[in-house]
Amino acid sequence: MKKNDPAIGIIGGSGLYQMEQLRDATEHKIDTPFGSPSDALIGGTLGGRQVYFLPRHGRGHRILPHELNHRANIYALRSLNVRWIIAVTAVGSLKEKYKPRDILLPSQFYDRTSTRATHTFFGEGIAAHISFAEPISVQLRSLLGDSAKKVGVTVHNGGTYVNMDGPAFSTRAESELNRQHGFDVIGMTNLPEAKLAREAEIALATMAMITDYDCWKTEEEPVSAQTVFGHLTANAEAAKKVLVEAIPRIPTEPNWPEHSALDAAMATERRLWPKVTIDKLGPILGRFL
Repeated sequence: MKKNDPAIGIIGGSGLYQMEQLRDATEHKIDTPFGSPSDALIGGTLGGRQVYFLPRHGRGHRILPHELNHRANIYALRSLNVRWIIAVTAVGSLKEKYKPRDILLPSQFYDRTSTRATHTFFGEGIAAHISFAEPISVQLRSLLGDSAKKVGVTVHNGGTYVNMDGPAFSTRAESELNRQHGFDVIGMTNLPEAKLAREAEIALATMAMITDYDCWKTEEEPVSAQTVFGHLTANAEAAKKVLVEAIPRIPTEPNWPEHSALDAAMATERRLWPKVTIDKLGPILGRFL
């Protein structure tokens, strides 16, 4: 493993704030043109690969979903040459068959949020429109599914994650409507990460760790922070097992479709790109310069 080899990023969700499995861990405090990430990134090796871990909500869970600086988080990872991201995130289940402490690997998203200006790196003179029909890396999702089965974790490969604003949990009417639409799990954080990772030409897949049944299941207690956190420790341990199994199996060369996502996305002619925006997006646009 060489210093500048393509790296793997882990975004840890609720309950997963550190990875003690990382060897030779070092802390990286990174400033970005979009502000500060959620926390310092912890770099180290796992299974012979360079890995950078970022706790999405900060250590101690200090940042609400609508306060997250997704652009700074993904930019910081990309600036460290991260080309694959495994996003671990707590979700509510919208179907009986997806039980608390199961893992669902989403294949699709539905967006119910309203902050699109912060869900793209582009603008300010450079227009880009990524293809997002398949928002998750199929290869990385498949690899995570195989790894979860190997370590004996109940995993469901595929499904739709509906992204809500929060920070309050759903009303029962909202939960029922999401079920009628056929969505599988609900969360507050992962869709912007997937959009920005695609723009940054990073292959991303998500491990959605189920903590509750939202509030549609009337015979269960409605979701609360206490019920969620009751399952988080078990989910975090399961996630770590899957990560330890999966990371050494990720290819060393970034040659998946996601790694050239901008080839068909750039709408503005290169000669018109403003220098200030080029400089701002250096880690993302580097191969075009």
